[in-house]
Amino acid sequence: MFDLKVIHSVLDQLEEERGIPKAKIIEAIELALATAYKKEFGRKDQFIRAHFDVETGKTEFSQIKVVVSPDQIVETKEELPENPVEGEEKILFNEERHMLIDTARLIKKGVQVGEEVVFDLEYKDDFGRIAAQTAKQVIIQKIREAEKTSVLAEYGKKEGEIISGTVQRTERGNVFIDMGRAVGMLPYEEQIPGEHYKQGERLRMVLLRVEETPRGIFVRLSRSHPKFLAELFKVEVPEIVAGTVEIKSIAREAGQRSKIAVHSTDSHIDPIGSMVGQRGVRVMTVMSELGGSEKIDIIEWSEDPANFIKDSLSPAEVVNVTVDEVNKTAKVMVTEDQQSLAIGKGGQNVRLAAKLTGWRIDIQSTGTKSTDEANTNGVSSDGEKLEGNTEHGKEAETMAGITEPTIADATDITNA
Repeated sequence: MFDLKVIHSVLDQLEEERGIPKAKIIEAIELALATAYKKEFGRKDQFIRAHFDVETGKTEFSQIKVVVSPDQIVETKEELPENPVEGEEKILFNEERHMLIDTARLIKKGVQVGEEVVFDLEYKDDFGRIAAQTAKQVIIQKIREAEKTSVLAEYGKKEGEIISGTVQRTERGNVFIDMGRAVGMLPYEEQIPGEHYKQGERLRMVLLRVEETPRGIFVRLSRSHPKFLAELFKVEVPEIVAGTVEIKSIAREAGQRSKIAVHSTDSHIDPIGSMVGQRGVRVMTVMSELGGSEKIDIIEWSEDPANFIKDSLSPAEVVNVTVDEVNKTAKVMVTEDQQSLAIGKGGQNVRLAAKLTGWRIDIQSTGTKSTDEANTNGVSSDGEKLEGNTEHGKEAETMAGITEPTIADATDITNA
């Protein structure tokens, strides 16, 4: 009935190309044979099991009945309890599927309630067209289920890692990526603004999430997430893999600018130098992967909030930082000519610094004007204009897009 060479060839191919274990395929074949046998030669309520020997090609068929006690039996469906108590389950007796314990013990001594009694059935291999078609559908369905499980297991282990794929197509702004065994989706909001993707183009992305949906496996990818930046540096900087340099936090506005706070566990290693590389080769490689337009500021992380906040506002020079530990706010004083630099275009510099540190930052100018004006002239990291009518106060008033810092955005990365 079976060509064993073809079967072995198919088993090997499915295991190698799709990662489906041979045992799963044999299980699908057995289920298909049992389904075909029941449809062609069995009865409606029978539970038939098939055992296929892949070495000899022979198949054995058997009917299974479960042993039950008289106390478990009910005569109608209405008698079945809606909320059965564990250990007191009731069964609507069916002679094709059940066997009373007294009868079962005449066939098999010592059998207990809940065990199975097996009856051998006559061997058949001349299935009709409908039964054969049903068996085919069962095998296809089981192979798909096994492949889905295999893909979930493979890509589930890669969450948070960089993977490569080829652009397959674009639909409504979403880019679908062929990753080999699965197709991932790069949603519009996870793309780097300004990038355009061509069909067949090779891309690198971070795998954010893998989940099973009614339509199949959904693999969510990202090029704009802070994790992508962290993983790119992990590839380029051996010190991160070794654990001597740690990425503490990242604040990123994809395609424009990012800030990274790093720390060295070895006093002999410069964390910033390790990230930048000789003549900037490491950071330039990462920037090239991001399209070349995204600027990256690398600063040294500090346990002292004042120092950390001061460095996070780089390249602006800070005069003084006063921190409020209770409210987690910081008042930063800068000279009048450094205020615009500290705030950044559209408030980007102070916004990224707030995300990076997790602190609410108020930028104020020391100025050379009156004390009252000097202390009230500036802008906070949540975009609130501080009182004052100076030139910089007007600049702060026209700024757009500044939001209150969200700590999660700054720290949601995988530490190296």
